Amino acid sequence: MTPNNLVHDNERLDELHRNGYYIIQDPARFCFGMDAVLLSGFARAKRGERVLDLGTGTGIIPILMEAKTEAEDFTALEIQEESADMARRSVLYNHLEDKIKVVTGDIKDASKLFGASSFDIITTNPPYMIGQHGLSCEKEAKAIARHEVLCTLDDILRESARLLVPGGRFYMVHRPFRLAEIMSKMTLCGIEPKRMQLVYPYVDKEPNMVLIEGLRGGKSRLTVEKPLIVYKEQGVYTDEIYDIYGY
Repeated sequence: MTPNNLVHDNERLDELHRNGYYIIQDPARFCFGMDAVLLSGFARAKRGERVLDLGTGTGIIPILMEAKTEAEDFTALEIQEESADMARRSVLYNHLEDKIKVVTGDIKDASKLFGASSFDIITTNPPYMIGQHGLSCEKEAKAIARHEVLCTLDDILRESARLLVPGGRFYMVHRPFRLAEIMSKMTLCGIEPKRMQLVYPYVDKEPNMVLIEGLRGGKSRLTVEKPLIVYKEQGVYTDEIYDIYGY
């Protein structure tokens, strides 16, 4: 397929400002947000490591991390075939088919799909809302991305603990209102919280995101990084945000 044939009529092609990469998105479905970009900047991957992104959507996190890190390869798991198809076409558009593999499947079955201790790193930008909390009459794709309709935090942590090699690292972006639950459940699953950063929209506002790194089988010791502030003022990002985006 030629690059033009990879983008369908109802879709758009968005520039990622990294390595000349672009991503295919459908505005009628769920488009990636700042949380995915911040997670791709917070996560660390070394040369030769294998990375799995759970609930990849249109593949934004593995594409950005391929540009930013020296990881050996990336696997992206997505349950919605339409989103997985867009992710595959974005991989082809950017000529990354030798580095990124997109798999259609259920997070709840991830360890069966890939086998235990298969990855050095897991990343995930999961649904934030519990069950039907705050659920409106949104289209199914958006509801699945935002609410724990098809998988829960427990599913993600259980499968991640199985999928990571001993000493493997887990990276997640979530909402601060669930932080106590996240920490306790990570520990119960054998993924010890090791690093955390709170994200604030403005310096004088409450945080609305939290970035977390965990270590499979790690010892109890947590580093809290300095707060990440998104905006200097209305419509103007801080230097840290511009750097993460690559502008």
